[in-house]
Amino acid sequence: QDKSKPDLDKIPSKVMNALKARFPNPEIHKWTAEKEGGIVLYDIEFLQKGRKFEADIKEDGTIHNWEREIPVKDLPAAVRKAVDTSYAKATLKEIMAITAVKDGKDVLEGYEIVLETADKKGVEVTVAPDGKVLEDSGKKK
Repeated sequence: QDKSKPDLDKIPSKVMNALKARFPNPEIHKWTAEKEGGIVLYDIEFLQKGRKFEADIKEDGTIHNWEREIPVKDLPAAVRKAVDTSYAKATLKEIMAITAVKDGKDVLEGYEIVLETADKKGVEVTVAPDGKVLEDSGKKK
């Protein structure tokens, strides 16, 4: 058993089938299972054509949400402005577009942005598509 490879046999077939139906040939590099409110949620990180994706899938095979990495230029202006307002001169390291699946429909929830502030601190910010900041690890609540 190669320790660097995730043990995919432990992922239930319902979860795997849901993932592959949505994202053909995923290159899975990491996964975890956690219980949330009595439901086991599988958080699977994978590549799709070399781009980073992540999916949360319930044990019954329902996709809860999924994220895909996007380039900075694809970030909506309102989101970029919110980030620039909170963190002037920050470097955007990674952006994941978060899509929730509600009643079988994809709904864009927002963007999870990993950035480095001007003073070299790592911060993770989640911003709604309209620019409203939902979560901010750099600002203490």
